[in-house]
Amino acid sequence: MLPKAHFHNSYYQSIPAVNVKESETGFEIEVAAPGLKKENFKLSLHENRLTISAVQEQQQEEKTEKYTRQEFNYNQFQRTFTLPKNVDGEKIEATYTDGILHVGLPKKEELKPAVKEIAVL
Repeated sequence: MLPKAHFHNSYYQSIPAVNVKESETGFEIEVAAPGLKKENFKLSLHENRLTISAVQEQQQEEKTEKYTRQEFNYNQFQRTFTLPKNVDGEKIEATYTDGILHVGLPKKEELKPAVKEIAVL
């Protein structure tokens, strides 16, 4: 099971809901973040800490005869997860579909002791 997530947020109305699932072959993190594009996400792995962040910039412009008004709005969040040592960091994959970011965290294959046959001479 993944340890508790440490998270930071700023400029975002709410922290996205996160589900963590474990199977025999790995873990999956699901982040509910509708309205974003895959380009808005950044994932980074440092040692055994996975950081998922997203930034979305929205620009609104209103023009009339007498004035022009522009507003910039930034939505951003960041969550950091401490991963178990049995996660294979080289094989982490992420996809974004239907407003949900899916992060696949496969487990390392267990190294089984080699069996060696010894011939009797």
